Amino acid sequence: MQKSPLRIWLIGVAFTAASAAASATPVNYVIDSSHTFPSFEADHWAGLSVWRGKINRTEGSATMDQEAGTGTIEVTMDMASIDFGHDGMNERAVNDILHVAEFPTATYTGRLVRFENGRPTAIEGVLTLHGVSEPVHLVINSFRCQPHWRTQVETCGADAAATINRADFGVDYDLDNGFFPEVKLLITVEARRDE
Repeated sequence: MQKSPLRIWLIGVAFTAASAAASATPVNYVIDSSHTFPSFEADHWAGLSVWRGKINRTEGSATMDQEAGTGTIEVTMDMASIDFGHDGMNERAVNDILHVAEFPTATYTGRLVRFENGRPTAIEGVLTLHGVSEPVHLVINSFRCQPHWRTQVETCGADAAATINRADFGVDYDLDNGFFPEVKLLITVEARRDE
C-alpha cells in the first residue's frame, strides 16, 4: 500500500525531531567567582535579630542543554572566606561554628530540573557542609542567559533559594541556648560559556 504524502511528511518531521533531540549537546559553563556569592540568613538569639553573611570565594562549573531540559552544577565554597561584615563574628564562625580547619570547603552538586521555556526552575542537589552531606533542593527565582556586554560570551545568571536546618549538618553551636536552627540560603550565581 502506497503511503500518503501527509504520512510521509509526518514521519519525516518525527524523525527530524528525534534526531535533533539525540544530537543535542550540553553546553559547558565556568562559574564566575567574582559574581557568585552564596549568602545566608541565620537567627541570632531566638529571633532577637537576623545575621546575614556570604561566602566570598567560590569556584565550579555547570552544564546545560536547554532543548533537552537537562543540566548539572558543581560548586565548591571556601569556608574560610565567610563574611558577616564583622571581624569578630567571622572568626567565631571559622573557628567555633564551622570548624574550618577540619572542614575547609563546602560543596554543592545538583541537577537542573523542571525546565520551562528552556529555563530551569529548580535544582535537585546535595550540600556537603561541615563534613555532612544532605539533600538540598533550590528554587530558582530567576534565570537568564545572554551575551556578556563586554566579551559577547554567553553568560547565564540565576537567583536561587532554600532553607536548611543547620543541625542536620552537625552545626549545633548555641542551639542549646534557644537559637533557631533554620538558615535561609540565598544564592547568586553567574557562569560564562566555556569555549
